[in-house]
Amino acid sequence: MKLYLDPGHGGADPGASGNGLKEKDVVLDIALRIRSILTEKFERVSVKMSRSGDATKTLRKRKDEANYWGADFYLSIHCNAFNSKADGYEDFIHNSLSEQSKAAKYQDILHEEITKMNRLRNRGKKKANLHVLRETTMPAFLSENGFIDNSGDSALMKQDTWKQNIALGHVNGLAKAFNLERKSSDKDTLFKVIAGSFKHEDNADEQVAFLTSKEIEAFVDPVTISGEHWYRVQAGAFRSRQQAESHLQTVSKTGAEAFIIDG
Repeated sequence: MKLYLDPGHGGADPGASGNGLKEKDVVLDIALRIRSILTEKFERVSVKMSRSGDATKTLRKRKDEANYWGADFYLSIHCNAFNSKADGYEDFIHNSLSEQSKAAKYQDILHEEITKMNRLRNRGKKKANLHVLRETTMPAFLSENGFIDNSGDSALMKQDTWKQNIALGHVNGLAKAFNLERKSSDKDTLFKVIAGSFKHEDNADEQVAFLTSKEIEAFVDPVTISGEHWYRVQAGAFRSRQQAESHLQTVSKTGAEAFIIDG
């Protein structure tokens, strides 16, 4: 599968902004995570990015690159902005397409997988006459991952674990839509759900007690990273990433900031 991955805006075009964030920075972070997961974990996936740094690039140049390369899918990553009160997630395909089109079928799958992971209000699947959706010769999909001018959404955008989960949601959708095969080395991986990492053991113990009160088994796992001692709270370990992601949603619903590590 050849994926053209397009983090929106960049360079002289910052996109939307709010609460100390710029859209171009948030979406680049997410897109780089998507590329990393896809290329590290899956077989026969090629990813070409419209930009991998803070570069200015026209919409025409982006779609020309994707079309010339012969991409199988165009994935454009964005954040929204409106009036500081609007919030949530939505995604788009071109408004000329029927519900039976490939793009619509891919949208169904991606929307379901992304909304499992993003902790945002679901604003639904939509259609629009956007340049990168209209001018590309392959199925194209654009995701709007929260409102950067909304205090709640932007607070999530500042969390690395949230951006990693957003990336995982997109990857899970792509894997299901295109029947991507995991690398053999990844099939034997243990996927651990981590519900917080703390400098002080007392804080980790409090997190374990909180999760236990929610009927979620957890324990403190001391680790040393780059010479620093941390107390991780592990809330499950699974052979299947799908099982880990399902449990991650259960843990996240308690309000705990959780993420998955491989190893």
